[in-house]
Amino acid sequence: MTTPSLLTQRRGNARGITVSDGIFSAARRTPDRLAIRESGRGLTYARLAERIRRVASLVHAGLGLRHGERVAVLLPNRLEYMEIVCGAALAGAASATIGPAASEAEIRFICEDAGARVLFVDPSLEAKARAAIPPGVAHVVTIDARYEDLLARAADTPCPVPVTEEDIFSIPYTSGATGRPKGVMLSHRGRVLSAYAIGADHGCYGPDDRAITLTPLFHGAGFLMTLTPLHFGGFVELLPRFDIERMMETIQAIRATNTYMVPTHFAALFAMGDAARRYDVASLKAVVSGTAPLAQATKERIIDFFGPGRLYERYGCTETSIVTALRPADQLRKTQCVGQPLPATQICILGPDGAELPRGEIGELACTSPYMFSGYLNLPEATARAMRGDWFVTGDLARMDEEGFLYLVDRKNDMIITGGENVYPREVEEVLLGHPAVRECAVVGLPHGYWGEAVTAFVALRPGVEAEAGTLVAACRATLSPFKVPKEIRFVAALPRNSLGKVLRRQLRDEGGESRAPRPGP
Repeated sequence: MTTPSLLTQRRGNARGITVSDGIFSAARRTPDRLAIRESGRGLTYARLAERIRRVASLVHAGLGLRHGERVAVLLPNRLEYMEIVCGAALAGAASATIGPAASEAEIRFICEDAGARVLFVDPSLEAKARAAIPPGVAHVVTIDARYEDLLARAADTPCPVPVTEEDIFSIPYTSGATGRPKGVMLSHRGRVLSAYAIGADHGCYGPDDRAITLTPLFHGAGFLMTLTPLHFGGFVELLPRFDIERMMETIQAIRATNTYMVPTHFAALFAMGDAARRYDVASLKAVVSGTAPLAQATKERIIDFFGPGRLYERYGCTETSIVTALRPADQLRKTQCVGQPLPATQICILGPDGAELPRGEIGELACTSPYMFSGYLNLPEATARAMRGDWFVTGDLARMDEEGFLYLVDRKNDMIITGGENVYPREVEEVLLGHPAVRECAVVGLPHGYWGEAVTAFVALRPGVEAEAGTLVAACRATLSPFKVPKEIRFVAALPRNSLGKVLRRQLRDEGGESRAPRPGP
């Protein structure tokens, strides 16, 4: 391996920090330390840094992309993901990341919307990709022996393209739950500062820490949870897909100090019953949860299983990165809470007129920080609607208590109006999830001739457990105001979710039809 001269390490006229800088620093400090491993394949920091440089040379000199042009990445979690995204970014080309389960129509849309000129694709997805790609994609690079040959022929030298910290390095796409998917432009600076913020808050991403990544890398959260340990010189075990037994075995085998999980992962863990107790999890400093809210009953089970002092629950979105974190000491003290803002983050609650509301009142959450996105790709009007000056308006309804802790009430668009009363689904779901028979649930408003919208609960029961709808309704009546009690309970085998575990409420509403709830009697 030829190591570039120390004096040529900077990338042309680059200014500020890039997503690769932490990796390059670790490669100089501890070149032979293992950085990342997937399915038995691993890269040291020196080798990872070299491959990032070669990808940058391939993109710029080999494939002819210029600063500001874009690539698309259609890969499952695999070892090459980080080098491709980081390397393309050092050539000034942002990566539009596509989920491996995307349909042909979705692949075509993202490639067209991003104006991608190159597509990096897994061999298992190549046929689908070639059937979908628009004419603008000039090169398809399959991650197999041909890719390794291209890298071997690419130069192991700094790319001459001037890249700044304000340049866009990645463009993940929103799920489209509230309309067409939107490309979220993320800058080098915003993502690296996010890593520093959670590193300072969580205390589990140092050079001696060992992380497990099992969430999809094409999402902003999955990528950040892999970048952060690497930025600080730690180790990442990348799992190709979620498998609860493999995850628990890996925690024990590598003596993991942190792992990132979403609510469905915890549900799978607890479905193992007593068998889950056979794994040694004592090495964990932090069990981090995000993407979707944890029910309070689930938090209590997590703390009982992993022990106190480990659970961090985070709130954020692709546009904002992480906004708040509820730290271990507050998990049981602050119920149904998502914590306080991360360093350099500010939040406020807005009323219908856009004015800030007093503590305790429910309104729309807005936030500002150095970590936020740089706008929606090709959608300046949507960007303008989402911003109030430097503040991003999230669309989430929330309140703050007197200590500055944030409580999510619900998504603004998910609020149910039934008989003229406002119902926040999450409040009803918390009650249902507290019932021992309920494994998961989602509450939506379905059209109803009398009520306008009827509060309707879709419920999946725990394996081997039975419960009548009347029993669950009675549990809600014991806690909730009458208008909040579900008018109808529909039992399902499982809730529809996306790849990060978020419930697809729009699908429930679309497929649920009109509620069968009765009109009130005379």
